[in-house]
Amino acid sequence: MATILDDTRTTRAQRTAGLVGHHYRVTDFYEVGREKIREFAKSLQDPHPAHRSEDAAAGLGYDGLIAPLTFGSIVAMIAQQHLFDEVLTGYDPAEILHTDQRLQFHRPITVGDRLICDVFLDSFRHAAGNDIMVTKTIMLDQHDTPVQTMWTTLVAYSR
Repeated sequence: MATILDDTRTTRAQRTAGLVGHHYRVTDFYEVGREKIREFAKSLQDPHPAHRSEDAAAGLGYDGLIAPLTFGSIVAMIAQQHLFDEVLTGYDPAEILHTDQRLQFHRPITVGDRLICDVFLDSFRHAAGNDIMVTKTIMLDQHDTPVQTMWTTLVAYSR
């Protein structure tokens, strides 16, 4: 029985390793709304006035509210879901741990942005009975201009 499980684990790890570099573009956009920015800022207990007041955002040179820095993680999670639904199949979401996130900011996310994501499987390794994957998500606005780039490290337990 252990041999069958080991073969399954190896096959999944080999298949996933072979997908490094796989890329897709999300087919729909996420439109950033002002109330979503306010709700997110409130959930973070982020008191910055540019997350709540158009006047405060205008004072910083923006036409609308500015999202907190980590707002893009919501959009990235939606975009990355396809990776596990359609490409990296066989992983149990309950056994995947988000262990690290690195963000590169190109410009603030603001009200009215229509965000599209390009998602890549950036790297993979199998160690200590776990599959360690890094996804790279490039978030672009409606003008195809980069807004954020995110690298997310996920650890999937292999039985």
